[in-house]
Amino acid sequence: MTQRFLGLLRASHFGPTLLVSSLSYFFAQLYWGVGAAIVIAIGVFCGQLVVGWSNDIIDYTDDLSHKRLNKPLVAEDITAKFLKNWLSAMVPIAILINLFGPLGFIGGGLSIFAIGWAVAYNLYFKFTFLSPLPYAIAFASLPSCMALSKGQTPPLWMWLGGALFGVAAHFLNVIKDMKQDKLSGIKGLPQRFGTQGSVFTAIVLIAIASSLLFLSDLSLPEIAS
Repeated sequence: MTQRFLGLLRASHFGPTLLVSSLSYFFAQLYWGVGAAIVIAIGVFCGQLVVGWSNDIIDYTDDLSHKRLNKPLVAEDITAKFLKNWLSAMVPIAILINLFGPLGFIGGGLSIFAIGWAVAYNLYFKFTFLSPLPYAIAFASLPSCMALSKGQTPPLWMWLGGALFGVAAHFLNVIKDMKQDKLSGIKGLPQRFGTQGSVFTAIVLIAIASSLLFLSDLSLPEIAS
């Protein structure tokens, strides 16, 4: 039982999942109290589970060919059927919490939209030069859905900064599997740029995003009580 639970956590890409969920809690607190922010973070967490679990299912054949034993399916800590069953259960949970939680249909709909783009990356975009697009949309949507759910227009630094940091994360995340991805025919933009080009691109994007934050007035709502 413990092995299966740990396998689910590993298949979710738990580190990035926890980071994104924590960021969502931070932004949610700017618009709601602690209770509502926790519900929003749980909704985002469930969405990230969908993204991570679907990624491991979609990539299973490729992970197996490269003997990536850090992946629980390859290491046989869990079975594909077991993971698919959990994924099938989590999809409606993520949709319900996002749509009927504090975010409502506007903010929650945008959150689900971002989840859809992340899954689309796994299915299609990572093989094309448009691979950064899902990252840009998903990371721009994460903070923006909070503002939109309150009927406010997200400030430029919020959505553009999120998009730039998201694309930078994409270029950095791919580096560790760059050689294996090329052997598998995965030709996203980072693979086309190569390792050095990806590192340089990520640094430039982070610098631009940081400058945007520094030069902006960082107008934020008063933190909800």
